[in-house]
Parts: sequence; C-alpha cells; structure tokens
Amino acid sequence: MSEDDSPSMQGEESHPRLERMFSGCDEVVGAEHTISVLAGGPSHSGDDQLVAYIGLEPSGIAHLGWVILADTIRNMLNEGVNVIILLADWHAWVNDKFNRDMDKISLAGDYMTEVFRVLLDWPEEGEGPGQLRFLSASEVMDSGKYWERVLRCSKNMSLSRVRRTFSIMGRDEDSSDHDLAAFYYPALQSADIFELGVDIAFGGMDQRKAHMFMREVADRNGWIKATCIHTPMLSGLRGSGGRMDSFDHKMSKSDPSNAILLHDDADSLRRKMKKAFLEVGNPASPVFEVAKHVVLPRTGEIRVNPKPEYGTPSKWDDLDSFVEAVSKGEVHPFDAKMAITDGLIEVLSPISDHFQSNSDLQSALAQITGSQ
Repeated sequence: MSEDDSPSMQGEESHPRLERMFSGCDEVVGAEHTISVLAGGPSHSGDDQLVAYIGLEPSGIAHLGWVILADTIRNMLNEGVNVIILLADWHAWVNDKFNRDMDKISLAGDYMTEVFRVLLDWPEEGEGPGQLRFLSASEVMDSGKYWERVLRCSKNMSLSRVRRTFSIMGRDEDSSDHDLAAFYYPALQSADIFELGVDIAFGGMDQRKAHMFMREVADRNGWIKATCIHTPMLSGLRGSGGRMDSFDHKMSKSDPSNAILLHDDADSLRRKMKKAFLEVGNPASPVFEVAKHVVLPRTGEIRVNPKPEYGTPSKWDDLDSFVEAVSKGEVHPFDAKMAITDGLIEVLSPISDHFQSNSDLQSALAQITGSQ
C-alpha cells in the first residue's frame, strides 16, 4: 500500500476490514472513499453497498497473475463487497485482439468466466454483499448514458495525456497514431467505472495510469472518485528485461516459455521453473516472486524435499527466512526451485482437475489461440 493511503492512518473501526480487503496490494490510492462508506456514508451508487470492479480483456489463455487477482477478489468478497468482473470485449476489439473477431473474443470471455469461478471455488453470484458478477462491456454499453460518459471522459484531455496511458493496452506511446479508436480506450475504461457505480477499481500495477486518468476525469466533472487498488505484477520467468515502469518485464501469456500458464501440467511446470531466473539473495527474483505472491498465500508454507544425500527436508512459512536460507547454502537453489514448483502444482491442481473433466471450452480456446 502507498504510505499516504495506508489504512493504519485511519479510524480504528474501519482499519481491520480495510486491511483484510486490501491485503496483498502494492498500492491503495484514495482510500478515503471506501473508509467513508465503511463508516456509514453513501456508496457510489447511493446505498451502503460497496462495489468493486476489474476490467479484463478476453484475450487468451490464463496465466499465473490471475491467481493474484483472484486472491484480491476473494478478500473483498469475504468482507461483503460486491465484485464485478467486466469482460471487456469491445476494449479487446479496440486493442486488436483475435483480429477483432467478436465471436472469438466472446469465447475467450466464456473461458475467463469459467477460470475465475474455479479459482474462487464457485462463489455466490449476484448483486448482493459478498457476491460476484460477470458483465460484458457489450451489456454496459447498451445504456443510453454510457456514450455520453465516454464523451465527457474525453473532453479537455489532450492527445499527449491520452498517449501516456497506452501502456494499459500493452502499447507504447507512438504505436497508435494511425488508430483513432485506441485514443478512446482510457475514456471507455473510465466510463465503465462511472456507469457501474464503482467504489473500488482494481487491477495490476500496469493499470495505474488508467485509474489516474479516471480520477482526473472525476475531478474535472465533480464525480465520485473510486478508491484504486493495484496488485503486484509477476515478472516473466527470465526476469526483468527493461524499465520497470514500462512493465515489459511482466509475465505474459503472449510468451508461454516465459510465463506460468494455469493449464501447465506438472512436467511443464518443472521444466519452466528449472530454467527460471533465481538470483541468490534477491527476493525480487522471479522464482521468489512466485513464492511470495502465489505459493505462500495459498499453501502457507514452502516444503523443501532434497535428495537424502544433499540435505534434509525443511519447511518455511515466510519468504525472508527462505531467501536467507538459500543465500547461506542451507537450501540449494535447485531444491528451492523444485519446492516452489511443488507448491505451484498444488495451487493449480483445481484448475487442472476442472478442465480435465470439462475440456471443451479450453480446447476451443486453444484452437483459436494456437496454444496446446
């Protein structure tokens, strides 16, 4: 969490819920709105129901970063927040996913829905407290007010200001001068938040620029500013490849050899993790990131089981001690990798088990993405 918005600075009554809701986030911006609702003030929609949202382009096979998003969603559901996963189909179209084939984008949306249901262990769905909703951007755009909001979100924003948000689409600032639709993308994303009456907007740190754009729009129009929370970004298995603020080092399904995909079997996971970058003593190494953000939160421990001639079994429940043990030679780096891999296999087994029995959707998506 950012220092200025740390809930520890706020009233004691709201502190525990806020900490639980936003546990694991790298940053919280504008916590005062959520705190006000928790204290009995009106939510964005005018009642006392907190609503959170994440917009995701349906664009392909799920990777390990979705587990972190699912954990954030679960934390909020447990605290009575209604959470919307917006299947951003028209946003994917603007961003040239699947060559703008809406049938394929829709199929990817169905797959995304199924994956999150499994990751969240089939939560209750609906509009009430602690329930999950799946909406498509196509549904939201049917509102007569939506396109008015898009225009209002676009008004008085310079092209250079919009260009600075292009990283939210995985593009650089000079990539879209030939594509007017791309300049509407941040306005669409902001309009989603206002149209849905969102109190909490969340995503990975790569979505920060979009959320700051939204907050500028709210200031210009006197609209309610949603609290924005940002989850950690997992690095690709090879490690950082450029400027950290460009997120060109992040794990991405577009490079399967550099990413953990949720459908990777045990052999694939072991093969990828053997090659993954581990810098002894550096907790920011990709292998240690996976331990910190995925394995430890889900399993509670890292279990090291070396061959008897190379050491004795051990268990670790915090990352710092584990990293130190690797640094001191108490745990061999290879054994550390395999221990984290075993944890990953455990974490991902519900996904594997589900799609082995319900393979049609995954197979259909694999066919249009060219993945195995």
